[in-house]
Amino acid sequence: MNQVWRVVIVGSQPTSMLGTKLILEEQQDLLVEGMTSSDSEGLRMVGSLQPDLVLLDYHLPEHTSEDVLEQMKQLSPKTHVVIMTDNDGLSLLQSLISRGASGLLSKQASTFQLIHMITGLREGVASLPLDWVRQGIWPLTASAMNEGGLQLSDTEAFIMERIVQGITYDKIALEIQVSRRSIDNYLRKIYVKLGVSTRAQAIEKYALYTRQGRQIYA
Repeated sequence: MNQVWRVVIVGSQPTSMLGTKLILEEQQDLLVEGMTSSDSEGLRMVGSLQPDLVLLDYHLPEHTSEDVLEQMKQLSPKTHVVIMTDNDGLSLLQSLISRGASGLLSKQASTFQLIHMITGLREGVASLPLDWVRQGIWPLTASAMNEGGLQLSDTEAFIMERIVQGITYDKIALEIQVSRRSIDNYLRKIYVKLGVSTRAQAIEKYALYTRQGRQIYA
């Protein structure tokens, strides 16, 4: 029998989390030790429990999932973090894997797909939807691609594209289904990566790189 894996679920919908808990605990080797709708509480749980697995909602109320993911990996480096998303996971894959995620899974995934992913992680194997493989997701590693680039994630690049187009922060938040506060968090990271301190400077530098056709993605 496999060692029991301890699990923490950080999600936006309590009913959905409870359903996931019941599914996981039907397996004799999975035990849900914590559930929360607060990402800050999720970080506290990860730091204190050091779980084997975290199921982390991509849409979080307080911070961006990228920030929370990175903090979780700092608090518990051996913990596997699987991102649960309603979005097109393929577009998020490279950015989140580079930040320490062990996998991405649709919230509409079947019970078999969820358990299959977890079973693979136990053996050090990552699972990907066949459709993603067929669409050509390679290479996943970005380090060789972005030397001298801006190192922006797909989401950060999208936000900058919309800002350059004059779209308001509130509308951008609606478009990518995050809170207005999350946009501010994204912008702080973008400004650091661009080496700027104002919106005007960020637009100027981003526009310069894109005009030159230089690498912008992390």
